[in-house]
Amino acid sequence: MPPGRHRRVRLGRHSSRAVLVTATGVSLLAATVLTVGALSRHRSAHETATTVTQRQTTTSTGMTTQSVPPLSVDGSYPVSTTALSIQEPVTAGATERSLPTTVFYPRAQPDTTHAPYPLLVFSQGYDLSVQAYSTLLTDWASAGFVVAAPTYPHTDPSDQSALDENDITNHPTDLRYVITTLLDAARGSGSILSGLIDANEIGVVGHSDGADVTLAAATDTCCRDPRVKAAAILSGAELASFGGHYALSGGVPLLVTQGSADTINLPACSAQIYNAAGSPKYYLDLLGAPHESPYADPGPDQQIVAQVTTDFFDTELAGQTAALAAMTTDGNVGGRSALTASALAPQANGACPGAPG
Repeated sequence: MPPGRHRRVRLGRHSSRAVLVTATGVSLLAATVLTVGALSRHRSAHETATTVTQRQTTTSTGMTTQSVPPLSVDGSYPVSTTALSIQEPVTAGATERSLPTTVFYPRAQPDTTHAPYPLLVFSQGYDLSVQAYSTLLTDWASAGFVVAAPTYPHTDPSDQSALDENDITNHPTDLRYVITTLLDAARGSGSILSGLIDANEIGVVGHSDGADVTLAAATDTCCRDPRVKAAAILSGAELASFGGHYALSGGVPLLVTQGSADTINLPACSAQIYNAAGSPKYYLDLLGAPHESPYADPGPDQQIVAQVTTDFFDTELAGQTAALAAMTTDGNVGGRSALTASALAPQANGACPGAPG
């Protein structure tokens, strides 16, 4: 891929929405914090606003609970997090790849009463930490999804000396291994994820370089994962460097989002993806929005992204017919965004750097 197409200045964001307290000596490092997403709708019709009076912490020695002041949850699940340490098997001629993964899931205590939940796997942008997106990830989990966010090798800003954007070609394989690991944990007993994930409802979503990885895992013959049933591409592109070819016309349902003022991932890149895709497909045009803030900075644009992506996955994974109408309402906000399901994206001049010819 062209060096530096998505390269950015390290922003050093911090979020107070999710705090990880990890234990040592186990592969599934547990930790929870009670949080509330910004979304106002339930995924489950029988869910109503509730009051949570317990905070749960799971450690390597077991599970304990402690009382906390009541927290009113208005129309969405409370959310907990757990940290997974995932190591890919070493293959001939390859080095070990570590994939630390944060999982956001509904309920302060894992609740299988309304499980299993659809799984979303999120891929972060280059030189941006998973925590930069914690508000968005929490919003999805509060809407009734299990959300897994791996940190791929050579992408995290915490180690500038190890950054290598060219490693992106390995990330679709990493993503597939994360999905396999999560499904194994959900099928087994004794895991905090036991019984929480619906293996038939898997979506992938990513931003920037992570969106490129997401698109490849969903549609490129190089690395398509047939378990993926829907994909949301947040300011992403097709990349020739993955190899293979993009099978978009008969591929999975797609949501493509793009800031019209994005100078890092050009609108032509998102238009190319959308125009080649078959239905069902949706294009969210974030009017005047740049590359990062609609996804990493809380505010009106991020709220639109959270609502529309949730509507999309509710429609395409959970089969909720009402979510399609909600997506139209949530995606068309005067002066801020426009959503279309027409054949062509809004006109975008120029070509997309690094895309197949």
